[in-house]
Amino acid sequence: MKKVLCLGAGLVARPFIHYLCEHGYHVTVASRTKSKAERLIVGCKNASAIAFNIATDDDLLEELTANSDLVASLLPYTFHVKAAKVALKHQKPFCTTSYISEEMQALDDEAKKAGVLLLNECGVDPGIDHMSAMKIIDRVHNTGGKIASFTSFTGGLPAPDANNNPFGYKLSWSPRGVLLAGRNDASFLRNGKEVTILGPDLFDNCEPIEIPGMGTFEGYPNRDSLSYIDIYNIRETKTMLRGTLRNQGWCETLKKIADIGLLSLEEQPLDGMTYAGLMAKLVGDGEDIRAAVARACGIPVTSPVISRFDWLGLFEDKPIPAGITCPLDALCALFEEKLQYAPGERDMIVMHHEFLAEYPDKKQKITSTMVDYGIPNGDSSMSRTVALPVAIASRMILEGRIKLTGVHRPIIAEIYEPVLQELEQMNIKLEERVMDL
Repeated sequence: MKKVLCLGAGLVARPFIHYLCEHGYHVTVASRTKSKAERLIVGCKNASAIAFNIATDDDLLEELTANSDLVASLLPYTFHVKAAKVALKHQKPFCTTSYISEEMQALDDEAKKAGVLLLNECGVDPGIDHMSAMKIIDRVHNTGGKIASFTSFTGGLPAPDANNNPFGYKLSWSPRGVLLAGRNDASFLRNGKEVTILGPDLFDNCEPIEIPGMGTFEGYPNRDSLSYIDIYNIRETKTMLRGTLRNQGWCETLKKIADIGLLSLEEQPLDGMTYAGLMAKLVGDGEDIRAAVARACGIPVTSPVISRFDWLGLFEDKPIPAGITCPLDALCALFEEKLQYAPGERDMIVMHHEFLAEYPDKKQKITSTMVDYGIPNGDSSMSRTVALPVAIASRMILEGRIKLTGVHRPIIAEIYEPVLQELEQMNIKLEERVMDL
C-alpha cells in the first residue's frame, strides 16, 4: 500500500484524506494538534495521526517524508518551500494548493534534475480556475481562434439560504487570510492597457458581475493577473483580469475598514483597550463614536456601513482579546466570532469565466460558470473544491499517470483533463455557454 504524508489538519484537509483512503492509500496526517488530525481520520481504515510542528520538528519531517511515496502540504503557504525541499531531497513528489512563490519556482531546475514533480496551485482558486480556463483556451487555439479578452471571478460565499448577516459573508477559510488579501496590490490588463491598483484603493475598484441564475455580485481584482497572460499562453489578449467575488455591500464596507486603519499590521499597545476605544483612537474622537467614525469615513451615520460596524461589535465596550497587538488582528477576532457558519448551514463556491474568442470568420462570447454548494452538516464546498483536485492529482501521480518533473501548476491537458472529468463525476463542474457575436 502506497503512503501519502498530509501535512496539516485544517479546514480543507478532510476530503483530501478520505478520498485517498477510499482509493486504497495510507494517509499519515501530521498536525501540530494531534487531536485535530484524529478527528479528521474517523471512518478511515488506512490513516494515522501524528503530532508534528513544521517549524521545529525537522528530524521528524525527514523521517515522515522518507517513509512516504508522496507529500502534500495543506499548511499555511509560508511552510510549503521547507516541506518541498525535504521532499526533493528524498525524491518524493510534492503537491499543494497554494500559489507558486519565487522560492518555490527557484526549485524547478533541481526538481527536474532529480526527476521529481512539485505540483502547486491545484485547489479551487488557484486550481479549478486554471484547469477550466485552459480547457477553453486550448480548444480555441486548437480550432484556429484567438483569445481577445479573458476575465475570471471566484468567491467563497454563504449559500443564499445561509446568507443571513449584514456582511453577506461567512468564513470558510482563515479570517486573517481574508483580511490580509484586502491589503494586496492588484495588476491587470484591460482593453490593451496595463492597470495597477494599490492595496488601499483595492475596494474602490469593484464592478457588478452578473452570474447566470444567481444574480449580481461584486468583483474586484485579485493580485497579479498580468503574469497569467504568459502562463495561459494568451499573449494575443487585450484583457486579462482575475478577481474575487463577494455579495453586494462588501467592497464599500471593506474600503471604509481599510480607510480608518483597521487593516493595519502596525504593532501598538492594545492591552486593556476595548473595541470602542480602538475606534476612537483610529478616528481621533471618542465622544460620539458612531458619528465620529461616520465623519472619518465620509458617510452618513445612517449608512449601512455604520450598521455593519455596529453589528460586528466595533462600537462596543468589549475588551480586545489579550495578546493582540495590531488592528487587523483585533478585527480578525471579531470576524472569527461573528462570521461563522451555524450547524447545518451551507457555503458555496461561485466561479465565472468570460472569454471573447476571435476566429477568421466569427467572434464568440464563451462563459463558463460553476456554482457548488457545501453539504449540510458535512464537508463545505470550500473544503471539497480545494482538496479534491489535489487529491485526484496525487492519485494520478502515484499511479504514474502524470510523468512531469519540475515545478508545475495544472495548466497542462495531461493534468486538467482527467482531474476535471473526475470532479464532474462528483458534480463539481462548470457549465459552458457559447454565443456567436
